[in-house]
Amino acid sequence: MDIRLDGRTAIITGGSKGLGLAMAEKFVASGATVVVAARDSKTLADAEASLNAKAQGAAKAIQTDVTDPAQCKALYDGAVAAFGKVDILVNNAGQSQTGKFEEITDEIWEADLALKLMAQVRMSRLAFGPMKERRWGRIINVLNTAAKAPRAGSAPTAVTRAAGMALSKVMAGEGAPFNVLVNALNTGLIVSDQHVRRWEASDKSKTLDAFLADMGKNLPMGRLGESEEFANLACFLASDAAGYINGTAINVDGGMCPVV
Repeated sequence: MDIRLDGRTAIITGGSKGLGLAMAEKFVASGATVVVAARDSKTLADAEASLNAKAQGAAKAIQTDVTDPAQCKALYDGAVAAFGKVDILVNNAGQSQTGKFEEITDEIWEADLALKLMAQVRMSRLAFGPMKERRWGRIINVLNTAAKAPRAGSAPTAVTRAAGMALSKVMAGEGAPFNVLVNALNTGLIVSDQHVRRWEASDKSKTLDAFLADMGKNLPMGRLGESEEFANLACFLASDAAGYINGTAINVDGGMCPVV
């Protein structure tokens, strides 16, 4: 199946590296124009240059802290100014934050909610109305499998990601009559910058490849996932080919999560 996004414009938050950049690359290769957003100006500039090397004029980078409502608005307005509309929104910004429940302070809870839940609320609210007016839209909320199967010690991330799953379902119901489809992708263990940083913080007695292989050896498929595999599914959900998929939360974890 040849998945195409010709004529579509996407915003991808957390889009300068890792899963976000992999999705941006796949979207551009499928004909879309893409606005990537992140906080780090250097990685953003590199991402924009890399994407435009593949298709000149297909990408724009906008430095954004999605925990700031004003910057969310500036991101959306900048995307519309650059490309005329926003058809696809991928709420991907986030990071892992876990700890023992009684040691998690109000400040940690509030920061996690701001980054992982309220940023999705604000960006989706900006995009939702115009998508409904055009009667076409796709919103993808990137969560993780802890949203379905939280473990001891997985707060606050498990809690905020579960809230993101509920948010996705609410929006899916409201968007459905207008062909605005909302789905979530729940990540498992996928090769990412955070795992590279974990290796860098180790004694490096193993190579990076061996370190990652050890991380994946006890998973059902015996390996970590690749960012390109995640991006392939995101591209499908963003396309017309997924026109009857709405309100789902799909595990992209190689079978790791005990909850389907």
